[in-house]
Amino acid sequence: MERPGPGFSLAGCAAALEGALGRSAARLWFKESSGRNLRGRDWIAPRGALGKLFRRGQVPEDHIERLVCEYRHSLYIHSCEQTGAGLVIRLDHPALFKQVLSNLPLYTRPTKAVAAKKRCVVLNCAPLQGNRAPESLTVGHLRAILLSDHLAEVLRQQGWVVHATPNLPQNTAVCTFLKLLRVSWASTLQTTSAEERVSDFQKILSESVYTQLGQSEAPSDRARKVLPKDVLFKVHLRQFVKEKELEGYDANLDVALVQEEALRQIAELQHTVLQEDGEQCVVIHVVGCKEEFQQQKIDLLWQILNTGIDQVTQKHLVCGPVRITGENAHLNAVEYFQFRRSQMQEASVMKYGNLVQGDSWAEIISNMTSATIKFELLATAHRSPLNLDLTQSVNISTKGTKGGAFVMYNCARLATLFDHFNKSVQQGLYPQFPETSQLNFSALREEGEWLLLYNYIIPFREVLCQTTESLSSATGIRLTINTETEPLEHLFNQMFTRLQLMKALREVFHTALGTLHITPPSQL
Repeated sequence: MERPGPGFSLAGCAAALEGALGRSAARLWFKESSGRNLRGRDWIAPRGALGKLFRRGQVPEDHIERLVCEYRHSLYIHSCEQTGAGLVIRLDHPALFKQVLSNLPLYTRPTKAVAAKKRCVVLNCAPLQGNRAPESLTVGHLRAILLSDHLAEVLRQQGWVVHATPNLPQNTAVCTFLKLLRVSWASTLQTTSAEERVSDFQKILSESVYTQLGQSEAPSDRARKVLPKDVLFKVHLRQFVKEKELEGYDANLDVALVQEEALRQIAELQHTVLQEDGEQCVVIHVVGCKEEFQQQKIDLLWQILNTGIDQVTQKHLVCGPVRITGENAHLNAVEYFQFRRSQMQEASVMKYGNLVQGDSWAEIISNMTSATIKFELLATAHRSPLNLDLTQSVNISTKGTKGGAFVMYNCARLATLFDHFNKSVQQGLYPQFPETSQLNFSALREEGEWLLLYNYIIPFREVLCQTTESLSSATGIRLTINTETEPLEHLFNQMFTRLQLMKALREVFHTALGTLHITPPSQL
């Protein structure tokens, strides 16, 4: 696993602790996350796990002393004690607050890993292939499109060279729709002509041992009766898979009836890969489960057409089905967007009345709608089925902590909090914000403050690294902001330390929303 860089990390802490007591085939140490357990410990090695290394699960005192002596400073260990539940570690909370909140970019911004050579990825979004109209896109297609866009941004932030296919013609209806969703997709005035490469592919297939010729090659009358109209070739994929001893493909794959559109898709993919001038590229086909079978055919067909000259690694990122309930279960992707936007418009009018008018409010509502849809479709692990309730009466502003409206609302609260603080400074109510080195972080004693730091801010950078490794969508963070800033002198330090914690939280929000191309609101 890639380490997230300098500073304290949970992954680094776990790795060090696992080796501190001797190697075990099973995992020893577990990070606590619930508020109840974190009141007394931050890490635990359960007695059952320790029993595989030590008699009755009792760790000798000299082992504990050696662990604390070696890792007290690097892992910020405050205490290590043997209890009935196992060996428990309590971290030095004030020291960790100081370390993290004094070095916010280390923990709230993605780390660009230093690689020996350029890392390239091509994200092929299958639902956008074929120059289709936006009205033909389903909500399931939209899930794959948003996942592609999010993954592209996460990879770019960590130093990857990312290409997205297909390259869409500008000013088309589908481009306009993607802009409404704040999807950043490659588009040009005129797409690259693939005629010559398609012609080359036809020649390769016409001479391939896996191919039966279609109508365009003027075969015999018998072949013309066998192959449907517009089919150029019949390619025997099962034979290819068997001969090459390929694994992981659907066992039902047999033949591919190749049309020109498939060759154009492969031509663009190959053109994109060749742009990297010999660099090794990973091609990720992002596809819904209903189209997975067809995309595997494209994968294998490209392997046949490559003829070993330009080998590429192909992977498939498959989105589970979207199951829609309610009276609007029939909506396509465009209608789904319009439905959510009308709900957001109605909710805004109910809260702010006649103020909801003009371009600025239209932009706010559009941004909130995009956020709501992205959180709604990406909050569930991409491979899992997604149940979507499109009942008119469901209030999208009260759908819990995973909802986009909830996240955007708390972003706006943070913006309001800092705006209020800055105005109070200008009015002379508060002093200027001091340097972090002057803050006493022992003032942060509340359980909720440690939960924010330990469960959300510290792991955030590591989550981005894991996303890169596993090629899955970030689901965001779930939290509630409760802060008070009383203008009393004896509370200035506590106020400043909490504000610094909120700065970290705000940076996490902004970085995470940036991977979704969502603009954080300044007010709602």
